Amino acid sequence: MGKEPFVVLMAEDNEHDIVATKRAWKKHYIANPLYIVTDGEECLDFLRKKGKYSEPGAAPRPGILLLDINMPKMDGLAVLTEIRKDEDLRRLPVIILTTSKAEEDRLKGYDLGVNAYVVKPVGFENFSEAVRTISLFWQLVELPEGGHVHS
Repeated sequence: MGKEPFVVLMAEDNEHDIVATKRAWKKHYIANPLYIVTDGEECLDFLRKKGKYSEPGAAPRPGILLLDINMPKMDGLAVLTEIRKDEDLRRLPVIILTTSKAEEDRLKGYDLGVNAYVVKPVGFENFSEAVRTISLFWQLVELPEGGHVHS
């Protein structure tokens, strides 16, 4: 144990869900630093350290990405497609956390290599418990080292 808590990046445009996530983080004393981006293009800029995230330290490498599907500019499935095509990002663990219960979204997410697909539970207590469970699970998982390919 005793590992440094990894950064969690959340791509979410719904202000209510952002506030609920931050509340759940505090309620459950989740040690992982939480960074939030609000659309798909911003998510890729953060991951690739481009634009406003190009300053050193502005965008630490996340250990996991919590990704919403329905976002402006570029939806979550398009972001996931880009991540899996990118040699530096393709091993990044991605959890789709969405309101979409559509079977086609779930199947497409898994076809594109998502690590988990979670439908957001209704109500703060249920949502908070889901966030806590996701956090506990990912504390146990051995993440790929920096997500980079070693030759």
